[in-house]
Amino acid sequence: MLDYMFSLPTEVHFGSGKTKETGKYAKVLGATNVMIVADKGVINAGLTEDVEASLESASIPYTYYNKIVPNPRDYNVTEGYYVAKDANVDVLVAVGGGSSIDTAKAIGTLLTHGGIIQDWCGAGKLERKITPLIAIPTTAGTGSEVTPFAVVTDSKTHVKLNIFDAKAAPRIALVDPAMLLTIPPHIMAATGIDAMTHAVEAYTCTLAVPHTDAYAIYAVKLIAENLADAVKNRSLDSCTGMMLGSTIAGIAFGYSDVAAVHCMAEALGGLYDLPHGVANAMLLPTVTEYNVTANLKKYADISNAMGLDTAGKSIEDAATMCAGGLQELCKEVGIKAMKEYDEINPADFHELSVAAMANVSTPSNPRKMMVEEYEKLFDKAYYGK
Repeated sequence: MLDYMFSLPTEVHFGSGKTKETGKYAKVLGATNVMIVADKGVINAGLTEDVEASLESASIPYTYYNKIVPNPRDYNVTEGYYVAKDANVDVLVAVGGGSSIDTAKAIGTLLTHGGIIQDWCGAGKLERKITPLIAIPTTAGTGSEVTPFAVVTDSKTHVKLNIFDAKAAPRIALVDPAMLLTIPPHIMAATGIDAMTHAVEAYTCTLAVPHTDAYAIYAVKLIAENLADAVKNRSLDSCTGMMLGSTIAGIAFGYSDVAAVHCMAEALGGLYDLPHGVANAMLLPTVTEYNVTANLKKYADISNAMGLDTAGKSIEDAATMCAGGLQELCKEVGIKAMKEYDEINPADFHELSVAAMANVSTPSNPRKMMVEEYEKLFDKAYYGK
């Protein structure tokens, strides 16, 4: 029998130009002092200008925290917390990809809880909501604008830690597809495959429920239809499809889970500081191929949602096509093979496998995983056999 609960604590406002309404929504949240959390690249690209203008129009003073890095560190969070505390910040506005939004979630956690960020990493540990957060994504990848968790790297152990609690979700997401019009093609590609990974894993993981299934399979369709065009022939239409796909995939995995692709990718990111989307993209086809036998119907559903020609195929063949379709999509948008990254050393695969096994999402993988299985998958993704 089905028995589950589904709630979405984030209010989503979608549409071109929504960024210009930041001040209005900050006022709704009672803002008297705002901190914009954004990396220098986003700021220099002019992607925070509408946010600034909107806050100024609403007569809300703001400060910045801009020391954002891929795979945000615990010390970045601590520093941002002190900047916010000194400025009496009562609303946070994160503008950027997952690193900026996750950093803002973690800063908001310390503002309402104190201590160090390690105190609050784990499932359901928060005692109250974080500081109200408006999340404005600038990539179609992480879905962090609607998820109830944040990933922070422990700078001493190089292990990625997770805050996993609905009280960490942004209060408002302003999802503006126009933000994607100027990002570089390689970033669109990597973040787009990241979003596809969220959708595929959300649909097939052991914690999937009918509500998340509905979001996940629609996200697969949107991303498959729009990613190549968004990388090669950028238009507002393809950006709209990708931003929708990313946010909807974020809802799907945020309220089900991810699985072995993410466990491996987070291990790679922790050890080598690889961007999260890149790490997911290089692993997705290999892990999908391994998992197919665990749920033939769902993987066949993914093949169909991707538009693959499954007519007349058995369910086994239709399901098997899924991994090949994902591999072709990765090639089409220029995702490099794992072996092409010089920093990745096969001698580390056992260590990486141990880290992946310890990830909180390992039990959610549709096939049972052990360290040995992770090692085999790292080998296959790297060597191609």
